[in-house]
Amino acid sequence: MKFTCEKQKLVEAVSNIQRAVSVKSSIPALEGIFLKAKSTSIFLCGYDLELGMTTEIPATVSEPGEIVLSAKLFGDIVRRLPDDGVHVEIDDHNVTSIKSGQSNFSIVGIPAEEYPELPSLSEEKSVKIGSSVLKSMIRQTLFAVSENDAKPVHTGTLFDLSEGKLRLVSVDGYRLAMREEAVRGEEEMNFVVPGKTLQEIMKLLPDDDSEAELLVGSRHILSKIGNYTVISRLLEGSFLDYRAAIPANSTCEIKVKTREFIDSVERVSLVITDRLKSPLHCIFDNNEIKLSCSTPLGRASDQFSAEIEGDSMDMGFNNRYLLDALRNVDSDLVKIQLCGPLSPMKVVPVEGNNFLFLVLPVRMKSE
Repeated sequence: MKFTCEKQKLVEAVSNIQRAVSVKSSIPALEGIFLKAKSTSIFLCGYDLELGMTTEIPATVSEPGEIVLSAKLFGDIVRRLPDDGVHVEIDDHNVTSIKSGQSNFSIVGIPAEEYPELPSLSEEKSVKIGSSVLKSMIRQTLFAVSENDAKPVHTGTLFDLSEGKLRLVSVDGYRLAMREEAVRGEEEMNFVVPGKTLQEIMKLLPDDDSEAELLVGSRHILSKIGNYTVISRLLEGSFLDYRAAIPANSTCEIKVKTREFIDSVERVSLVITDRLKSPLHCIFDNNEIKLSCSTPLGRASDQFSAEIEGDSMDMGFNNRYLLDALRNVDSDLVKIQLCGPLSPMKVVPVEGNNFLFLVLPVRMKSE
């Protein structure tokens, strides 16, 4: 196997593919990147038995072949090479020579036969959506994915496609995030994609008008983004009935400037640390929102004006969960709906319904 390629293209491909490689595995080949020299390109693959990523870059290939190279070592080498051109040559004993300018490395590879095959999709269905739209949908729901393995299905995001709309829903027992967009296609389906997979897809998605394609099989999902493909297993299990979890009515409705609310929560949260936690006390009354908090570090309070209609409310919230919801609002003004001191806070747009965040309140000590 012998090929020459541009350093920058190789660095970019290796850096992305490396994120799908196992850091530690009982199968040594899984800690490597699979390289295959074709007639005019190099195929690269990383796979950790749950998530796989592949891409191709142009190259001048004088001898086709395939090899597995340590992802960490190969990545460190190509990033530090001095020249624009990289020449890679592999002998019959899997010894790989990497040359660029005056630099010359020789590392031992792993036979390609030891690399496991990527899963193939069966009975696949296709969903097409704008790259920038999908990126914002993932960003606005990923924060609410559960980090707790008690219910593995909630460590992913539900994709619910029905009535010409795609909804992404994440829940972790304390909050819910939902984002909705109209999509082409009559197909109805729902599936749960692991949070880790969505993080990688979000990093690869460009902020432009290009189209991303999702191919959904019975147990796996394959995403085509530019010249990358990402394949991942789907999560199994029964996802929360999110429609039943969303309060239908509210007795208090608040319109508030998003940035003002975030700034106030951040100020009052200065006396809260990971070790010294305390609920954020929120009073919604008389066109004002009053925030306060007390921990062994000290006390803090702040207030700002808002449009409030309906009953006054006195509630407690986890400051981080409240901030996560507010920071993922993509508008200057936001509407907050409340139904009682122990019912979830509903955060929705002032107009339309393209996102919805629920934050469960925390019971205050006086209650």
